[in-house]
Amino acid sequence: MKKAVTAFVFILHSTFCILYSAMAQKVITTYHKDSTIVLTRDERIDQLVAKQKDDNTLKQTIPGYRIQIYFGGVRQKAAELKIDFSGKHPDVPSYLTYSAPNFKVRVGDFRTRLEAQKFLKSIEGQYVTAFIIPDEVKLPTIK
Repeated sequence: MKKAVTAFVFILHSTFCILYSAMAQKVITTYHKDSTIVLTRDERIDQLVAKQKDDNTLKQTIPGYRIQIYFGGVRQKAAELKIDFSGKHPDVPSYLTYSAPNFKVRVGDFRTRLEAQKFLKSIEGQYVTAFIIPDEVKLPTIK
């Protein structure tokens, strides 16, 4: 719900800025050989684009899926399970988070549910309570 409200506010704000800028525009004239090109735009549009670029640079996650292998109130058990998983699967990232009063151990950064199901199938017997959960995952590395 929070994401929907944020998206709505952003769209409303962007629409207002575009409509407002249509009323107060700056004319930029560029000469190229024998022809004249007239571009009309408000410099605040450039500021909005720059702000959006900065926001995108700061956000390093995308919607995806993880597999939750532990949920409980015992921190020691959660830490041991995370270490155990990391030892068995060093190429798959694992995350220990605390959401009062419980600890969660989630693994993987899967972009699709299908990828998560495939990995869940491979660890099926090792972690009995494992299940797929939607989560914000880290961006994949560029190879």
